[in-house]
Amino acid sequence: MNHATPIRALRVLLPIAALAATIGGARPAPCAEAARPPLPPGRPVAMESAQVRAVHARHPGALWTNLHGLTPQGRALFDALEHAARFGLDPRDYASAQIESRLAAFDADRSSVERRADLERLLTHAAVRLLTHLHYGRVDPRAAGFEFTRARRDLDVAASVAALADSADPAAAIAAVEPRFYHYRLLLRALAKYRALAAHDPHASWPPLPRRRLGPGDVYAGVPVLRARLAAVGDLPANEASAPAGAQGLRLDAALIAALERFQARHGLAADGVLGRRTFAALTTPYARRVEQIDLTLERWRWLAPFTAPPIIVNIPQFRLFAFPTTADRAAGLLQMAVIVGQTYPRTRTPVFSGELRYVVFRPYWDVPRSITLREMLPEIRAHRNFLARNQLELVRGPADTSPVVPPSPDAIAALAAGSLRLRQRPGEDNALGLVKFIFPNAHDVFMHSTPAHHLFAASRRTFSHGCIRVSDPVALALYVLRNGPGVWDEARVRAAMQAGDDVRITLPKPVPVMILYGTALATEAGPTQFFDDVYGQDRRLAALLRRGSG
Repeated sequence: MNHATPIRALRVLLPIAALAATIGGARPAPCAEAARPPLPPGRPVAMESAQVRAVHARHPGALWTNLHGLTPQGRALFDALEHAARFGLDPRDYASAQIESRLAAFDADRSSVERRADLERLLTHAAVRLLTHLHYGRVDPRAAGFEFTRARRDLDVAASVAALADSADPAAAIAAVEPRFYHYRLLLRALAKYRALAAHDPHASWPPLPRRRLGPGDVYAGVPVLRARLAAVGDLPANEASAPAGAQGLRLDAALIAALERFQARHGLAADGVLGRRTFAALTTPYARRVEQIDLTLERWRWLAPFTAPPIIVNIPQFRLFAFPTTADRAAGLLQMAVIVGQTYPRTRTPVFSGELRYVVFRPYWDVPRSITLREMLPEIRAHRNFLARNQLELVRGPADTSPVVPPSPDAIAALAAGSLRLRQRPGEDNALGLVKFIFPNAHDVFMHSTPAHHLFAASRRTFSHGCIRVSDPVALALYVLRNGPGVWDEARVRAAMQAGDDVRITLPKPVPVMILYGTALATEAGPTQFFDDVYGQDRRLAALLRRGSG
């Protein structure tokens, strides 16, 4: 740090001790009932003050100023605070306006020890908060309904702030505390693009659709606005962005249809090139909302620990599973597939949490959850004599797979209603869990499994389950999970296990990390940014928490 003579002069005017003293100023489970009360948000002000004291213990005297004003490091810090939105943060959290006022006062009278100490105090406190937020996030994820802990990566905040004050490359010193995920960096780039679009958006007014669905060749008064929007976000190539002359300029031509398909694919919509209700809603969503989606997803990236083993990740709003070949979050060699997640009702949503996949069960029984038994199955059993046999269901006394089966009778059905018997579905092609399930033990009794209802994967919005995750390619997932044994597994052996025997459990020699996440924005390595609907309202919840913290 370039402190040299001016700082030595300061230490004559302002003793270290005086400077330091002045500066130091629930959710019910979808597959089994459970309760999880939310934790209140809050800023750890006392912890921040302790970190400020620790900074000055490591780095006595001034960190950000000299007799000529801000040091290069101080200017870089102030720029980062003033433009915190570049990180997806809120400048109000770091008192940037107050610091600007104190800086003006100090510039007006650089001989004032008090003004300089006040500026130093504010900058150090803001630096502690900025680096903490960049590393851990702004709120406790549990307050947002995410079962991750903030204390997932140790960071010596005081050492990082002191290192920033001494760094010849302040931008690198700030970046060093951020998540190391490649896709986090890609999302920061996408944020810059969409912030620029939001700042210069001349296309906020759209003519209404003349009917519910418009397709190739149809005329629409909003085609010029549509063309400009698709070109701005990169779905319409620049060489096709010019409108044809005359009336043709209001038609949905082949170039626009192709661009619409690209837009739809990026927004989790059916890529059919039809301008309908959902596509129109996505197109007319303000850029400011896209910026917010990116901001919120960046916050969630900060909650994640670095991968210590190749994980399986499910992104709920994307309805997609990703199985990583290495601990790097890169697309090369990535296994991905469509999934079905929990319905949007509060009791059936898929929870957001992490676990370890430990078992694979081929041809599983389906133990019908008590809530489903009472609400859905019992009325059918009572109304239809052959409902149990037709659906391969049986009444069982006891918790084990080997527990005795009880023949159906009025007394047995009464015992099922009372809870002394349980309901299960026998293994087979029609079993609700399909032919294989993947178990990562958790309090919600949520797991991944195949399904006989393959037609549901054709839907673009796949919220159909009671909370568990149905996978579209169970064979590929089984091969991924069993790639390290036990034994040697190939496709033929996996398919044979899915067709022979009942309820065969394979214990993995090494657990596979599983992360059930929720992000409505994703930057891709190919360039386009993808956006997804806030199907569970988690964006609204997190945005409210962040606004409360900035208020």
